Amino acid sequence: MIKKIGYILRTMRLRQWPKNAFVFAALIFDGQLFVLDSLLVTSFAFILFSLASSLVYIINDLSDIESDRLHPVKKHRPLASGLLSKKMAVVSAVVLFIFVFPAAFVLNVNLGLIISGYFILMLSYSLWLKHMPLIDVMIIAAGFVLRVAAGVVIIETQRFSPWLFVATTFLALFIGLGKRRAEIKLLDNAAVSHRRVLEGYSLDFLDQLITIVLSTTLMTYCLYTFSSPISPDNHSMMLTIPFVIYGLLRYLYLIRMKHIGGAPEEIVLTDRPMQIAVALWGLTVILIIYFR
Repeated sequence: MIKKIGYILRTMRLRQWPKNAFVFAALIFDGQLFVLDSLLVTSFAFILFSLASSLVYIINDLSDIESDRLHPVKKHRPLASGLLSKKMAVVSAVVLFIFVFPAAFVLNVNLGLIISGYFILMLSYSLWLKHMPLIDVMIIAAGFVLRVAAGVVIIETQRFSPWLFVATTFLALFIGLGKRRAEIKLLDNAAVSHRRVLEGYSLDFLDQLITIVLSTTLMTYCLYTFSSPISPDNHSMMLTIPFVIYGLLRYLYLIRMKHIGGAPEEIVLTDRPMQIAVALWGLTVILIIYFR
């Protein structure tokens, strides 16, 4: 039984939960990180959003079980490898569904609507939209924007800049396009047999898109640092820009030179230079906003 629980947790992708930290964006950039009530309610929203994303992962693995068995890495997933039965996965998904959505609506009606919208969008992605070039990465980006929106509606914000929604959109597009590039590079001639949408991409096309989106991501973040209502009058938030530049270029280096990026969360969890850049960026943001 313990092994089965372990396989369920692996299918829930707990290692990808850090991406749901975007829910905390409003809390941090509105200057409420040390407001206990806001911190607690945002933490609950993070947990519910994480469980909702795990529900989507389980459904996605159930729908992709045959194609995952052809993938050199995904074939080791519990469902694809046969370690976890379809019946147990379905039961787990039902339990998550019964808990997540009522809890979200009880916590905050708007949060419940956003998480429901996220679930419907991701379910549409898993069953249909993931086969449409460009639309697939745009849906991934929309998921990150909804995470930020969940953090906004769960607390009363006063100084949260809409530029962060724009920057989040382009950052997510950048990561999503990098993931597609890594998949094509890894799977080579077998790419289309695993993920049909890859037929609509080429390395040259993806490289052009990545260059455009990288530039736009940096530009929108810079505009945020200039115009943020929480930024001090001396525009010291601009001091965070070098860390963002390095983080973006480091990710580009990894997908272009090291040919990795198929699992972006693994980069954040394993690449030391990236971890240092993210940590220094976060520390600088906290010092500027809360200790100016």
